[in-house]
Amino acid sequence: MRLNSALVERTLAQYQARLVPENDPVVPKLVGMFGDHTFFLDQNGLNIVEPTEPPRAGVQAGQVVELAHWTDAKPPKLIAH
Repeated sequence: MRLNSALVERTLAQYQARLVPENDPVVPKLVGMFGDHTFFLDQNGLNIVEPTEPPRAGVQAGQVVELAHWTDAKPPKLIAH
């Protein structure tokens, strides 16, 4: 799911990760592999946020889903699940 700026801010306030900016050259490849999402990088790998239930009172809950994890290689690489 693609998040609007308010949802990105809310996500980053609750989850230690870095947003992959939409203008990053890797985004078209990620969209081709995983679909149209807002992507985040954290210590474990590449993630997206998916809705967990229908919105209640205008509040949407979400769950972090890991798409790829970091390897122990030097430099680290992402391996898709």
